[in-house]
Amino acid sequence: MQPYKHYSEDPLDRVVRLASSGAVVIFSLSSCCMCHAVKRLFCGMGVNPTVYELDQDPRGKEIEEALIRLLGVGSAMPVVFVGGTLIGAMDRVMASHISGNLVPLLKAAGALWL
Repeated sequence: MQPYKHYSEDPLDRVVRLASSGAVVIFSLSSCCMCHAVKRLFCGMGVNPTVYELDQDPRGKEIEEALIRLLGVGSAMPVVFVGGTLIGAMDRVMASHISGNLVPLLKAAGALWL
């Protein structure tokens, strides 16, 4: 988990900043089975994602609410960004993977080299 340093920062601005902090960034909840599954998917592909466990951060609820607003859905976890670009929640990640679109995105972001 990465520490959060800018406590006066707007939650949506923080999401944008953190989402750009790595080739693959996952906003997660440590007790969420879907979050665990998406982290395993990326690790199984040889990707080392940057993971922010929102339930372990004192202002994580604010970030989660910002992610829900960004996605326009009621439940957002996990939320994945590749190369700073929003991929989406688990359903969008899996759809991208199944369609064959995820690997080229990962390669373009520098998360995969094969």
